[in-house]
Amino acid sequence: MTSLYSHAGGDGALHRLEEIFYAKVLNDPLLKQLFPQRRATHVDHLTWFTAESFGGPDRFTREVGFDHLIQVHRRLDISDEQRERFVELYMESFDEAGLPDDEPFRQAVREHLEFGSRVAQQNSRAATDEELHPLRDVPLWTWEEPDQSSS
Repeated sequence: MTSLYSHAGGDGALHRLEEIFYAKVLNDPLLKQLFPQRRATHVDHLTWFTAESFGGPDRFTREVGFDHLIQVHRRLDISDEQRERFVELYMESFDEAGLPDDEPFRQAVREHLEFGSRVAQQNSRAATDEELHPLRDVPLWTWEEPDQSSS
């Protein structure tokens, strides 16, 4: 089975995607309050997280750690509208970055975004550690790759 990471085009393609996406959220009226200033490491961290989640190198876990992700979302109080806008801008960025546009891949990316944004939203609203989402590691996202032999 081909990983989402390989199908996407690896680090280069994912970095291009995250650059486009990050520029959008920094300028979006609804999301810029969650991203108030450009952080020099943000695109790299986004790239490493997506790469690892899609079956690539575990650089995010080794160099940043999942607890960092939990902590940066704490007390942001992400609204439903912000969560939905995040997913919308990411999919726009996906299209602009020129990633493969086959439907099984797009569906896997959207499901990954929906899940991850809900985890972030829950963590952003957690008043106590007990209210945090139980996820404590970068999830490995898989997909139903189309059968290439029947094409």
